[in-house]
Amino acid sequence: MGTMNHFSFGWLTPALSYAMACVGAALGLRCTLRALSAIGASRRNWLLTAAAAIGSGIWTMHFVAMFGFTVDGTELRYNVPLTILSLLVAVLVTGLGVFVVGYGRHRGRSLLLGGLTTGLGVAAMHYLGMAAVRLHGAVAYDPGTVGLSVLVAVGAATAALWAAVTIRNVVAAGGASLVMGIAVTCMHYTGMAAVHVHMEPSRTDLGGATPMQFVFPLAVGLGSFLFLTSAFVALSPTAQERAAYEEATELTIEDFRQAALSDRAAV
Repeated sequence: MGTMNHFSFGWLTPALSYAMACVGAALGLRCTLRALSAIGASRRNWLLTAAAAIGSGIWTMHFVAMFGFTVDGTELRYNVPLTILSLLVAVLVTGLGVFVVGYGRHRGRSLLLGGLTTGLGVAAMHYLGMAAVRLHGAVAYDPGTVGLSVLVAVGAATAALWAAVTIRNVVAAGGASLVMGIAVTCMHYTGMAAVHVHMEPSRTDLGGATPMQFVFPLAVGLGSFLFLTSAFVALSPTAQERAAYEEATELTIEDFRQAALSDRAAV
């Protein structure tokens, strides 16, 4: 059995992966909240942004953490199509979950269905990402620990969606994203605890790309997307702020008209 190390760079990769999970969760919660106060195409667009944020954040968290994963006696490579598929699954299934919450008529039922769907999507992303790993050996899983990781994913997703539709305070939402980051990170390392590697020494070259060739540039790109989108969302006005601005503008125009009428009356 191969000796595995999940922390080859110490606490650097867990800390960075946790940060990415928190950023994705915070952005996703914020966008979902914006969606619930919007209508029509605006609601749809906010929900799409939320799905992209949460899915990208979870995927980036997983693969940043995987940089710290090594197995003695073999290098690691990644199957490119499967890795991309894991990202698409994360975004698409997360999108299904947030759309269920965004358009569902019954809050409780929508949260349960959306949490289940999103949680299963997170778990599917994780194990698809693991299926993309190429090494000189065979990867096996402990079924009980796999089941526990799926339960953690579903619980984390349900809690995140509940926070998105319940919490209105910015500080509380920030705290919820930190908790969501912990839950997603725990899901990842619970899933990794289920892994067993049986070494099969071989002289043949491994297929796929090295982490630095493919995963690292993609993770950096998605991380940049999350931070830039977070800045955009933070600076964009809310529906309440737009309404207040429009009301203030109307009052200003009305004041101007009243002043003009007063001047004419004085003449």
